[in-house]
Amino acid sequence: MTVVKSPLAEPARKTVGEALQGALVDLIDLSLLAKQVHWNVIGPRFRSVHLQLDEVVDSARLASDTVAERASAISVTPDGRAGTVAKTSGIDTVTDGWVKDAEVVEIMVAALDACITRMRERIQTTADPDPVTQDILIGITADLEKFHWMFQAENV
Repeated sequence: MTVVKSPLAEPARKTVGEALQGALVDLIDLSLLAKQVHWNVIGPRFRSVHLQLDEVVDSARLASDTVAERASAISVTPDGRAGTVAKTSGIDTVTDGWVKDAEVVEIMVAALDACITRMRERIQTTADPDPVTQDILIGITADLEKFHWMFQAENV
């Protein structure tokens, strides 16, 4: 059943829909990973890292909503179910238990790097079929790169 008619031709809609779906699961997973280590971070930099993680969570959640709504606008049903995220995210999992602040920073640098790498691929993929989606992905990637820089600066 198609409720929303896409402004994009079918091949473009398919390409853009796949890019948006990939971005959605990575952003959801990033928010979950950041919240997991947020709850379990320990160490002398606990407070600053703890607060920085909340910023990542808030940004990733807002971005995932933007991505999902863009998918809906082009007649692609977004899938943010836990099973879908677990199967298709490009971000490594994190262990359970307490995590030292320096290790949390390393985890976040790696997670952000993985997410950014895939987002940059999606930026290229969506350039021709849908510059509107590309623009959304560029903005989200800029925010992710800012967090990436900030976490890297934590471990100098």
